[in-house]
Amino acid sequence: MNVLVVSQYFWPESFRINELVESLLRAGCDVTVLTGQPNYPDGVVFPGYSPFRVMHQKHELGYAIYRVPVVPRRRATAWRLAINYGSFVLSASLLGPWLLRRQNFDVIFVYAPSPVLQAVPGILLKRIKRAALVVWVQDLWPQSLEVTGFVRSKRLLNIVEKVVSWIYRRSDLILVQSRAFVASVRNIAGVTPVDYFPNPGEAAFLKPQQAYEQALLLEPGFNVVFAGNLGTAQALDTVLCTAELLRGEDVRFVLVGSGSRSAWLQKEVNLRGLNNVRLPGRFPQEAMPAILAQASALLVTLVRNPVMSQTVPTKIQAYLAAGRPIIASLDGEGAQVVIESGAGVTCPAEDASALASAVLTLKAQTAIDLQQMGEAGRRYYRQHFDPEILAQSLMQRFREITASMPASRVSQPHE
Repeated sequence: MNVLVVSQYFWPESFRINELVESLLRAGCDVTVLTGQPNYPDGVVFPGYSPFRVMHQKHELGYAIYRVPVVPRRRATAWRLAINYGSFVLSASLLGPWLLRRQNFDVIFVYAPSPVLQAVPGILLKRIKRAALVVWVQDLWPQSLEVTGFVRSKRLLNIVEKVVSWIYRRSDLILVQSRAFVASVRNIAGVTPVDYFPNPGEAAFLKPQQAYEQALLLEPGFNVVFAGNLGTAQALDTVLCTAELLRGEDVRFVLVGSGSRSAWLQKEVNLRGLNNVRLPGRFPQEAMPAILAQASALLVTLVRNPVMSQTVPTKIQAYLAAGRPIIASLDGEGAQVVIESGAGVTCPAEDASALASAVLTLKAQTAIDLQQMGEAGRRYYRQHFDPEILAQSLMQRFREITASMPASRVSQPHE
C-alpha cells in the first residue's frame, strides 16, 4: 500500500499525524508526506527551515518528506491565519504535482485539522494520480469558525459550508475523529461514506522518559496539571475562577503549554494574586510524559458550546496513556470517553463550582483509588486508542476503498 499523506502540519511540529505515519510504516505501508514549513505554534519557522523554500527531506525512519513554501502564522491574528492556511493550499496545489511527478500512490490521505481546505491539493492529486482520497476530519467546518469567532457573517459561513460540502463530495472516504461528528458530516457529504476513526494516542506516554524527568519538577501537594494549547476554546477563565474558590486548599493548578491566552493568563494570575496557579510555559514533547506522570490529576477543559461538545480533545488520549486520574470539565463526547474509561470524574463545561467540587472529590480519594483510576484509563487507551491497532484498522479501510475503485483509476496514474 503506497500512501501519500497531505498535511499542513507535520514533524518536527507536534501533531497526531506524526505518530500515525510511524504506525503505518510499521504496519507495512510505504509513506510519503507532502507538508509545509514548520512554524506551529509560535508562528516562526523552525531553525534549519525557510518559509519560501521547496525542500525534500528523508526522515530518519526512511520515508520522504516534501515541503512547500508557507507564509508563517506570526502572531496568529485572523488575517495572518487565513494567509498561512491559504499559502499552504496554493503551494501544495501548484508545487505538489511537480514534486511528486514520478511517483504513484494507491491512497492520498489528508490529515485535516482546521482548515479542512488543505484537502483541496488532495483533490487535485487524486485526479492526477488516480488514487483514492481519504480525508481525516479533526474539526467541524464551518461550525468551528463560528465558535472561535473568526467568522460571524452568516452569509460567509454558508459559503464556507458549500465549499466544505464540495470537498467532502469529491472524497472517496471521510473519517472523523469523534462519533458525534458523523451525523453533521454526513449531512453535507452526499454519497461519500463517513466513518469514525479516533485520534491515536502516543506510545511515549505509556513510558515516561527519565532523561526529561527534571524538565519540570512539581511541588509537593495535590497538583492538577493541564497540558496543551492555552487558547480561547479551553475555558481557562473557568480554571482561574476554580483556583480562586480553592484558595486555602492544598491544591495547585499547573498550566503547562502556550497559546493565544498565555499573556492574559499571566496578567490575571498576578491581578488576582493566585498563588495556587503555576504557568511554567511550554516544554518539548519528549518531556511531557515525565511531567504528566508527576500529576495528582490531569485536567481537560473546553468552552460550553454544541460544537465543542462533539469534540474529543486529543489530550484525552495522552492523559489516558499517562495513567493518572482525569478531571474533565467539558460536555458531550469527550466527557463520555472519561466516563466509559472509569479514569476519573467529569463536570459541566464552564462551571467553576462544579470543577472545584470535582477537584476536591479526587483529592479526597485514597492513593489506591487514584491508582485504580489511572490503570483503568490505560486499559481503555490500549483497547481504543493504541496506535498499532488503529494503524491496522486504517490499512484495512485503505484496502477496502482501493478495492472498490474502477481499475482505470488505480492502474494508470497520470503524470
